Amino acid sequence: MPDLRDRQTEIEAILAKYPDKRSAVLPLCYLAQQVHGHMSADAIRQVAEVLDLDPTQVRGIVGFYSLLHEKPAGKHIIQICTDLPCALRGADELVEHACKKLGVQPGETTQDGLFTLETVMCIAACDKAPAAQIDLHYYENLDPKTFDQIVEQLRHADKDQTTGTGRL
Repeated sequence: MPDLRDRQTEIEAILAKYPDKRSAVLPLCYLAQQVHGHMSADAIRQVAEVLDLDPTQVRGIVGFYSLLHEKPAGKHIIQICTDLPCALRGADELVEHACKKLGVQPGETTQDGLFTLETVMCIAACDKAPAAQIDLHYYENLDPKTFDQIVEQLRHADKDQTTGTGRL
């Protein structure tokens, strides 16, 4: 079973950056998510133990931040903004296209484990809507063709990694 405390050197480095160790909750959650693959009940409990917090406090933070996942997620996280500016410029149609392309609904992960599709509110790219954040990279003025190209590039890069060509 994965254990956050196996990364003690990294934990200490994170804690050293904060005068009050409770302030390290987000960086420790990101580390725990790396260790566990998502913010499972064990991951939440381990972060709480390191910081001397109640697990409920950590769970509240995990539930608030869209980059922390309470269930297993795909290798690539696709977050399409559906807030009003993006919706007015075609976000709903883009989500519908993404669902068909990936064969999933928002909140689901593809069978191959590569992609998790999410809808989110406001990623601060209103002037270039519709927009998405994919693996922490912004993509703006999206249309179905561009979305398909991005997905295929990610699939190709993952295939190259698994076949040993090492290109990304």
